[in-house]
Amino acid sequence: MIMLWILGILAAFILLICFLRVGVVATYEQKNLLIDAKIGWFRVHILPNKNDKNKKNEEPKENEKKISATHRKPTFAEVKDAVQTLWPAVKKALHKTRRGIRIQPLMLNLTVGGQADPAEAAQLYGELHAALWGGMPVLEQLLVIPDPRIHIGINFDDSEWEYSGKIGISARVGTLLGIGLTLAIPALKWYLHNQKDSKTQLKEAIENKAA
Repeated sequence: MIMLWILGILAAFILLICFLRVGVVATYEQKNLLIDAKIGWFRVHILPNKNDKNKKNEEPKENEKKISATHRKPTFAEVKDAVQTLWPAVKKALHKTRRGIRIQPLMLNLTVGGQADPAEAAQLYGELHAALWGGMPVLEQLLVIPDPRIHIGINFDDSEWEYSGKIGISARVGTLLGIGLTLAIPALKWYLHNQKDSKTQLKEAIENKAA
């Protein structure tokens, strides 16, 4: 009898956790990233932490230099491949949630730098606009996005990209668990395939340089 009571309390606790709404609000402006987490009615500040200012003034350690030297930002082509590969699984997972994820606010400003290669920048600008106008109606069917504000521009007088914005994402814990279980295997397959391709490209580049 006691065991049944314990199992009942445990089941009620797990159910309560699954219905708990959690979220993240990220703001990027003037090259500063601010991140706050929301757990129910509580809000927790994550970034920047108190030690960030001190770390900026410190000299990077030798192992940190090695990591930064080998770290490589993903290219637009790699991001595009990830989206195309994972989108079917993501769409399936989001469809199961019945618009259980809320995105508010959604404010993004992106300016493509086109000074270095105007033709390529113009093509990329067109592809981004096509992805935005083609993808937003689909996302609004799968997610709750009350007031999206997205602007994409292009600047042929500068080669640097400019971006800023604020985005908040919230969902119930049970919803996130369901999405995670649906995406786990496809994401793992894509990651292993991408790692294999990266190693192959690195090996070819070393061989070409040696030749």
